[in-house]
Amino acid sequence: MLIAGLVLSAFGLGFFCWLLFTLAIYALPFLAGLTAGLAAFHSGSGFIGALIVGVLVGGATLALGRIAFATVRTPLIRTFIGLLYAVPATIAGYQVSFGLAGIGVPTGGWHEAFAIGGAVLAGITAFARLALYIPVYPAVDRAAHRGKSSLLAG
Repeated sequence: MLIAGLVLSAFGLGFFCWLLFTLAIYALPFLAGLTAGLAAFHSGSGFIGALIVGVLVGGATLALGRIAFATVRTPLIRTFIGLLYAVPATIAGYQVSFGLAGIGVPTGGWHEAFAIGGAVLAGITAFARLALYIPVYPAVDRAAHRGKSSLLAG
């Protein structure tokens, strides 16, 4: 029974770590949707109206962020958009890693070290998942098309 408990605990911790890294990119849209939903609820829209507003705002935040990250070509602006999504994921990753580290690590330096490591990995994962939506453009041979007004002219 002890072995089964250890194995199931390891799978449970692994599942929570997988869930953390899979859902890391959704931290900012979730917070935006939650804020908009609570504002709608407190303005008198009711539970259903607040839920609809929250889902729409969260979905729009995620979609617009992905579209903006994929279409902007300037690396500085792209980095800023990526950080908008990575910083909330880093904070959420720290909190989850701190809680999970408290299960098996006594309080102290190692507890903080695992929490900071989880936070960094969650932020990097969120940035990388956002970067998956960058379109890949084929390389254009500019020397072959010099002097031509269009790629189709020729």
